[in-house]
Amino acid sequence: MTKRVYAGNVAIGGGAPVTVQTMTNTRTEDTEATLAQIRAMAEAGADIVRISVYNRRCAENVRALVDASPVPLVADIHFDCGLAIRSIESGIAKVRINPGNIGGEDKVRMLADCLKQHRVPVRIGVNSGSLEPEILAKYGGVTPEGMVESGLNHARMLEKCGFDDIVLSFKATDVRTMVQACRLAAKVCGYPQHIGVTESGTADVGVVKSAVGIGALLLDGIGDTIRVSLSGDPVQEVPAGLSILRACGLRRDCVEIVSCPTCGRTDIDVEGIARRVRAATSDIRIPLKVAVMGCVVNGPGEAREADLGLAGAKTFCKLFAKGQPDRTVTGDPAEALIAEIRRVAAERENNA
Repeated sequence: MTKRVYAGNVAIGGGAPVTVQTMTNTRTEDTEATLAQIRAMAEAGADIVRISVYNRRCAENVRALVDASPVPLVADIHFDCGLAIRSIESGIAKVRINPGNIGGEDKVRMLADCLKQHRVPVRIGVNSGSLEPEILAKYGGVTPEGMVESGLNHARMLEKCGFDDIVLSFKATDVRTMVQACRLAAKVCGYPQHIGVTESGTADVGVVKSAVGIGALLLDGIGDTIRVSLSGDPVQEVPAGLSILRACGLRRDCVEIVSCPTCGRTDIDVEGIARRVRAATSDIRIPLKVAVMGCVVNGPGEAREADLGLAGAKTFCKLFAKGQPDRTVTGDPAEALIAEIRRVAAERENNA
């Protein structure tokens, strides 16, 4: 089990639930625009949001953002120890910075002292595109071993100052390199890991790359907080991250819709019904598995693990529970299934 740290009131590592992060892309000096995006991210389900702090005006705006944010904020800082300290003193919940590039031992100690005083953790982020020249020379390019060595070198600088509330991340555009680096790090140290595929692209390809990389690690038990990095509106990263956690069985807080791929025996609009049911039940936070199947012959048996389900025929549909027939539906099958889902969810909530 990894060490546990806290970003505000959100636990990272140490067996805590895996959290979902994203990052604003507004100008951080623009309070209204940045807060609007933070609130949209929180509404979508983000547990933690990162903001760029790239100049003094951004640092001066941290307090206003922290005070109004519904979730803990992380300050993303490059090179400038002063901006990190100013952000910490303004209430930031976590800092992303690499100690090796902020100006020497004296500044690392200043940063460590400030972090300890305010009980703020640090994420040390190693990216395949920004490894130190000496690491690249030693390993002959970007390798998982070089990435891990870089991260641990940065961590030791803070450890020497008596600070170890550290989260590590090893991100690469190449999925295999990222996965191998994170697995290696999990073997050699006990720090929590922030995992993700960097620069994964637009949503159509980036979600797939992220699901492969993040999902592989989560199924190995590696990863304490995740970010799906996508080009475009960052709010879209949040449902993608939640979907990955749910697919890995790490979030059971929604109605999970499973549906068959259809075949020549299908007589109902499986896709259309599944989409309607998903949209109409997206507010439910009771874990339920619901199946939409196109065939009354094989459907109930194939989806016997579902709490509720629907199997279709030409003139009627069958509702079933745990693979057993419940009743025949001759009207709108989607509406009948939605009503049954809400009934069961309410019953479970009342009995909780």
